[in-house]
Amino acid sequence: MASTEMVLLVHGLWMHGVAMRLMQHRLERHGFAVRTYSYPTVRMNLRDNALRLARYCNALAGCRLHLVGHSMGGLVALKAAELLPYSTRGRVVLIGTPFADSYSGRQLGRVHGGRLLLGKCMDQWLKESHRDALSDLDIGVVAGDGGFGMGRIIAPGLPKPHDGVIAVNETRVPGMRDHVTLRVSHTAMLISRPVLHQVCAYLKHGRFERAEPNTTT
Repeated sequence: MASTEMVLLVHGLWMHGVAMRLMQHRLERHGFAVRTYSYPTVRMNLRDNALRLARYCNALAGCRLHLVGHSMGGLVALKAAELLPYSTRGRVVLIGTPFADSYSGRQLGRVHGGRLLLGKCMDQWLKESHRDALSDLDIGVVAGDGGFGMGRIIAPGLPKPHDGVIAVNETRVPGMRDHVTLRVSHTAMLISRPVLHQVCAYLKHGRFERAEPNTTT
């Protein structure tokens, strides 16, 4: 990757930038310049978090920025990317991000104290009634169908296939350039080598890597 490009990693709900450090180190070994970004996932709403991230990105003068967001971090990354100048806007890779909806989030919001746990950011997203196409952004989506996670406890009716928290259909973004589903659970996406491999492929080539079809008989 050119020295004028940078990858910014955005963590998900109830996490901190340190959760993305392993992915950062692995991406750096693949030649990427990488930073992790931390933000308040509960006490600040989606709009303010996106504005905060966009200001951080704009302060990195001269860099073309690629954003990689895990779970809710992907929503913050998308909103921020829309605010960036076209000249500095790079690719956006979403990992287990509930763009279309979040069955688990809605179920959690129904239990006592659940909305406090969800926080203002996710609550705002769930209240939005529309999910517009984002054709102006170069978006690749990694979903998981590992089926293991806390979503199975708080939301036993979570539609299959899912990664244990987010259903595969919930990750689809109108206008996305590519989508790939891997056998991995929601949290394990942060340490999964196959996920990292696909993130690298999309950042470099704008598409995910798939095995060539077997033409032998």
